[in-house]
Amino acid sequence: MPRPISRDTRLCMSLSGRPGNFGTRFQNYLYEALDLDFIYKAFTTRDLPAAIGGIRALGIRGSAVSMPFKEACIPLLDELDASASAIQSVNTIVADDGWLKGYNTDYSAVASLLESRAVPKDIRFALRGSGGMAKAVASAFRDSGYRHGGILARNPETGPALAAGCGYEWLAELGDTRPQMLVNVTPLGMEGGPEADTLAFSREQVEAAQWIFDVVALPVETPLILLARELGKPVITGAEVIVLQAVEQFVLYTGVRPEAELIERAAAYARG
Repeated sequence: MPRPISRDTRLCMSLSGRPGNFGTRFQNYLYEALDLDFIYKAFTTRDLPAAIGGIRALGIRGSAVSMPFKEACIPLLDELDASASAIQSVNTIVADDGWLKGYNTDYSAVASLLESRAVPKDIRFALRGSGGMAKAVASAFRDSGYRHGGILARNPETGPALAAGCGYEWLAELGDTRPQMLVNVTPLGMEGGPEADTLAFSREQVEAAQWIFDVVALPVETPLILLARELGKPVITGAEVIVLQAVEQFVLYTGVRPEAELIERAAAYARG
């Protein structure tokens, strides 16, 4: 029987422009499995300062932060962990007695995947995107020792800024360039979005690449990942990123690190 909600139950939440169910299902599964007096709920908002103020005023333990709030929330917080201050992007807020501290668990998740999958350090990659998540991914590549990269972004402000900050080239268009690794950090291919069926890169570009990395987590098999698998390319998926970063959020909220087998069960449940 699930633990009853009481006045002592700790609330955790998420703030996203397009709330999904993965985080809610993942976190609540672990709370119940480990008999922790927590509950998790997803939200969106049109008033970010009021939403962040609510976290502070109501004693909410923590909040995940997704697009488009990862950078906009920073002036509303009291402190940034090194993982967030270095890239000026927050995906997790933890509250202690009204003191709000921002973290970025996306960064550590991507760095961990690059290492565990043994992606060659001398590979040339192109990363599409220049928002908060793109900052985390590009910085993870940089700090993991990847020196040959380009930031593919049409935005004439955020694209060059991200490229310069990470020591990469800015590309308004990919053109005839054929990088060995393609990385999508945009909503292209996202379930429920206006471009859910859109490939982040052309078929020709995917055919020429050696590795494909799509940060979009839902659907698990995005159009880009499906094409890469069809062509026999090794892939890193957003589903892998979302699990790793969610585990670190769970640890920050509760102080408990689940066993690997339990994490796998929670992830399978969350995708169901």
